[in-house]
Amino acid sequence: MHPFFLLGSLILVVSDLGIVDGEMGLENMEEEMMNVVSEEGFNMKVEADDKDQVLTEMEVDEGGIRSPNIKTQNNVSEVGEGGSDVFAGESLQYIEEQDASRLNCQDLVGKKSPGGSERKLSRSDRIELSRLFQDAVSSHGWELAQSFIVLADPYVLNDLLCIALDSIWFLSTQAELYAVTELIREIIANGAQDFTRAALRTSFLASCVSACQSRTMSLADTVKIMAQRLHERLQECNGDEVLKADAGAKVQKFTEWALKCIGFRSRRHGNKGVANHDAALTVQLQLLAFKLFLDLAGDKLTAKDFTEAFDAACFPLTLFSSSFDPGWSSGSSATVIHGLLGMLVEGGADNLNQCFLEASRFGSTELVRMLLQIAQRNSLDVDVDLALGFASHYGNIGTMECLVEEGNAMAFLGPLMRAAERGCLPVVQWFVKHGCQDMELCLALTAATSSSKVDVVAYLLPQVPQHVLAALSIEILKAAGERSAGSLDGVDFLLRSNFLADPTATYAVADSIALSAEESVSPKLRSFLRDHWSEAAYLDGLRRGEEHFVNMARVMKRGDSSLCLRDLPAPLRVAIAYMPLYRESVKRGGCLLSQRLRGQLVEAVRRLGVGVLDEPSQSRALLDVLEHHLRPFLKC
Repeated sequence: MHPFFLLGSLILVVSDLGIVDGEMGLENMEEEMMNVVSEEGFNMKVEADDKDQVLTEMEVDEGGIRSPNIKTQNNVSEVGEGGSDVFAGESLQYIEEQDASRLNCQDLVGKKSPGGSERKLSRSDRIELSRLFQDAVSSHGWELAQSFIVLADPYVLNDLLCIALDSIWFLSTQAELYAVTELIREIIANGAQDFTRAALRTSFLASCVSACQSRTMSLADTVKIMAQRLHERLQECNGDEVLKADAGAKVQKFTEWALKCIGFRSRRHGNKGVANHDAALTVQLQLLAFKLFLDLAGDKLTAKDFTEAFDAACFPLTLFSSSFDPGWSSGSSATVIHGLLGMLVEGGADNLNQCFLEASRFGSTELVRMLLQIAQRNSLDVDVDLALGFASHYGNIGTMECLVEEGNAMAFLGPLMRAAERGCLPVVQWFVKHGCQDMELCLALTAATSSSKVDVVAYLLPQVPQHVLAALSIEILKAAGERSAGSLDGVDFLLRSNFLADPTATYAVADSIALSAEESVSPKLRSFLRDHWSEAAYLDGLRRGEEHFVNMARVMKRGDSSLCLRDLPAPLRVAIAYMPLYRESVKRGGCLLSQRLRGQLVEAVRRLGVGVLDEPSQSRALLDVLEHHLRPFLKC
């Protein structure tokens, strides 16, 4: 499988999210991570007051990137001048319900330059203003939130835009819709311009909100699964290990922030009024709010912005997919994402196929199903056959089912051969059960034989029609030998299985390749067949059997040992002479014996006075004769 686009896609997204950014040193990021992630992953331990609310503070580094910090001790971060990173104001700044008097509005108003010139706030004032705006929005204090907008400088306005836009995924009434959209209008009217950051961040959050509404496991378990899948995703990437580790830590950090955000909203508002909310109406209101934001942004959002926002929305769904309820993509919790992704496609996002392939690779079946529906609705092409290749490569059976049944994927040959070559029996069985052509089965058998995946060979062999095997037997063995990575155990197993269902024919095919002078025959295969499966190997086996008998006779007649073999009981002498040969023959197994072993057994049986059993089909009879003579010793 060719190198996938995982790391490039991942770095592109998190760079635009402001998580991978040169303005913030790794040391600072590690300090922030200590506030978010414990040694075991997601740090769920926080100090809660009587209202069970989370108290956080906003941290701002010199590049303006704000990140969530669970406040378990009194620590104050350094604050920079603000920047253009997409996730500046990265966390929803959650604090306890507090009286508006905590913000000295008169102090901030007094800092507004005379004549209405650009406002300049200190770092601490920016933190306080953004924090209290968040609190006002979270508690639906719309008038209070509006009063903060006029106090904000350009940097804080961009933060307030993100905070206000994020809140649309939690609104549920028309009154809330009106209030939030009015906030967004006023923030933009006052000078907020960082629409790219707001669009990417809110797309990511919307995806997490939708996923968490349908998770089948606890939040803590979801985070552990997410971290594991993120690690697996990065392991598949080609690239610098330091860069991968840095990107992974920052993406995980932001995902954890989103989950904390959702958890806080749930605790703060609980289930109040949920029973009275119409799910379909709520979805319509949330999507309408996002559409109004896109209309206000206008041409300030480029096709590239829409593309990256689409990627940001799909990304967490690939990590959360294992926690989804079956049928999530057709449920109400996914309707918002349907609408969001549809609007992003209409806006110019051109990476639907890329996200579709990546979802297939990760076995995110519900996301695959959703993207298929969006592609069909918008008359866009997605490569279902390549997606089937990715899904089968990683053994994602459920995703394969979806791609075939709903996406009409039909290219079985490539994925089937790769699965056979890797020895992935469940995937091979799935393809066979869904219908494969005779030639596809034959090629898959060849692939499994070349890589010595004998369990797959044993499964496929009865599936290939006998007339196909007969016609292609020489080519199968030649191709398997040529593609072999070193071991010819697969070829040996195929021959021992009497793959032509006729011992004479099977031996004849092996002998013809052993004698062939064609350059297309691998020297290693030719040598192996000549030594073990050719007519010459059979004659050599007879010669070895005769030499063995002569040596035994010499030992009995001329041996100097005080314990003479000729004095031993006859059954014991037979066991001494032929037990090793019998054990080796049984160990090899299969319907046929190699020609060399067969020759030795023919000679052994002849010396035992049974007669000559030299027909190719008499392998079992030869072993039966030895078993008869060795039976008293086989229980030992």
